[in-house]
Amino acid sequence: MVAFYASERSAFVGGPKTRAMAWRQLATEIGHWTLRGYGRWMVELTDTGETVGMVGLWNPLEWPEAEIGWDLFEGHEGRGYATEAALAARAHAYDVLGWTTAISLVDAGNEGSAAVARRLGAAPDGMATPPGYATPVHVYRHPGPEALEEGGAEAYA
Repeated sequence: MVAFYASERSAFVGGPKTRAMAWRQLATEIGHWTLRGYGRWMVELTDTGETVGMVGLWNPLEWPEAEIGWDLFEGHEGRGYATEAALAARAHAYDVLGWTTAISLVDAGNEGSAAVARRLGAAPDGMATPPGYATPVHVYRHPGPEALEEGGAEAYA
């Protein structure tokens, strides 16, 4: 996580950050679980146990809406990890937590994340400026649980 936040790869999610700021980000992730009862998970490869990123549910105070977000670490993009993990996170949000909608926020220059959102069946739904962001970001709206039931989750994978 420290290496991710120290890299230019983290520019779309508030980085680069110092080691101390990465530590604070980890504390924020843990605190989100405590305060909301859900959050983001570390994504590990089942065959090696290597951590390749973070994916999950995010909705801090004054956030535009409940979000499904993903950050992959350097060298792990383009392999379907974000899509697979985000599908699992969305299923948890809808099936366990009872969410009826979710968004993903994507920075204007982050084509990789925009492609993941589209693979998940999310559609552009305006712009938002979350707390701490200097400029607006794209909002992608995920299909709701009823749409997934009609078309099957695999229709959006």
